[in-house]
Amino acid sequence: MNEAQRKKWNANKLAELYPTFREKISAVVDELESQGLRPRIQDAWRSEKDQLSAFKSGHSQLKYGFHNVTGARETKESLAVDMVDDSLVNNKKVDYSNAEFLLRLTAAARRQGLVSGIDWGLEPEFPGAKTAIMKAIANEDWKAPLKHFGWDPRHIQPPDITPEDAKKGHRPM
Repeated sequence: MNEAQRKKWNANKLAELYPTFREKISAVVDELESQGLRPRIQDAWRSEKDQLSAFKSGHSQLKYGFHNVTGARETKESLAVDMVDDSLVNNKKVDYSNAEFLLRLTAAARRQGLVSGIDWGLEPEFPGAKTAIMKAIANEDWKAPLKHFGWDPRHIQPPDITPEDAKKGHRPM
């Protein structure tokens, strides 16, 4: 995507987010751009049909998740995004070529009070991997030689609410 397309894409995806979450994700995008990166919100809101497909294919562990949240009159109010580095040709595979982006994404998300899936499911299969990730972020060691990431490292969501709560109408502040 060229720069104008990426910015328009991000603006469209930001419009699918719950307002307070949108502000935080916009700040994450701005921070990453200020570092010379080209973040693209690959996914924001998804239909329940698309979520079910993601579940069946193993790309999600939930049949209803933060991507599916809607408000009054089915207004899109996603509380999750999946963000990729638009500079990379292959954004589907988590590998060493995008470790720096994933670390910077997680750090920016945390500064906004959000969480990422960078460390989900690492223990006990990869002992010490979560600690290595957190140490790299704390030290701003964006080139740390990490070997393992959680199963959804590009996913960002709020920490203080569950998908079930969101489905009932609760929203983060």
